[in-house]
Amino acid sequence: MTWAQILTHWPHVEADLHEVYGIDVGAPGLLRARSWRWLRTRIEGLLSAESRLARLLTPDPPAAPGGTTTRG
Repeated sequence: MTWAQILTHWPHVEADLHEVYGIDVGAPGLLRARSWRWLRTRIEGLLSAESRLARLLTPDPPAAPGGTTTRG
């Protein structure tokens, strides 16, 4: 997965940042006051959290015996 892939889903990233971390990226001056590393760390964290971004970019787990997946 590349950053280009992640950023094509920016509306999901923005919603997840708000839901998971309480970060409103639309707040005036927020992104200018923070480093790229700060933002990157939180976006990468979304990939290991229950988030829209994780559902979009991580493959489904293998099917369990009986044909069901382990993801809810």
